[in-house]
Amino acid sequence: MSRSFDVIGSKEKAIAIVEISDEDEGREKEIAKALLQKQKNVKSVLKKESSRKGEYRIRKYKLIAGEKNTEVLHKEHGYTLKLDPQKVYFSVREGTERQRIAKQVKAGEFVMVMFSGIGVYAISIAKKQPDVEKIIAVEINHQAVDYMKYNIRVNKMSHKVVPVLGDVRTACNKWYGKCDRIVMPLPLGAESFLDIAVKCAKPGATIHFYSWGGKDSLYDAAEKAIGESLKKVNREYKITGRRIVLPYAPGRYKVCVEFKIL
Repeated sequence: MSRSFDVIGSKEKAIAIVEISDEDEGREKEIAKALLQKQKNVKSVLKKESSRKGEYRIRKYKLIAGEKNTEVLHKEHGYTLKLDPQKVYFSVREGTERQRIAKQVKAGEFVMVMFSGIGVYAISIAKKQPDVEKIIAVEINHQAVDYMKYNIRVNKMSHKVVPVLGDVRTACNKWYGKCDRIVMPLPLGAESFLDIAVKCAKPGATIHFYSWGGKDSLYDAAEKAIGESLKKVNREYKITGRRIVLPYAPGRYKVCVEFKIL
């Protein structure tokens, strides 16, 4: 029986997102019913039907049990997030990584979060470091930005977090040379935006770059992309950290490489 599932939401209402193994195909209703009975706060069960795809990074899901309305309030680390996983990107498994980044932010920093989704990285940073100067949160999915605006407001972060609807490639130019830290939580394709991140960076700024790596070459692709991109824009850099964020598939991992602009 498949036991791989995530729960997004709160004790009042949550949804479960399940992966059904090949051997359990045809038993999805039974699995969903058991989940609803075991976890009383779970009101809907969604089955993953695709990988994340498209510029919005959204999976295709199938509702296999429970309520059709899959919008929830998710609570983590002292803040609340409204979202619907069928409309926006959100990973409950990256809560620890969000806290790791937030803990690095120092008072007075000007931060940019690219591909910011519902605003979770920006809000986690502002919650952990209330003396941050400002956080610019850029996202192309208009539904995610609507949720982000709500989340900023309900968490009382409007004086710190600026939501921006737009493509990172065209929406960031007003912050060129102003950022002390840039977070790039897009593991597939973020290398195409490294030049924009570098343009936003002050000398001495830190960039958190996410990518995929194989078991025997965890950071090779990420470090190659960083090296090639910074060579093109003639900027020196120094790698300051490497980390496995989480496993994605057998032998494949989401990784973070952090580097400082010199």
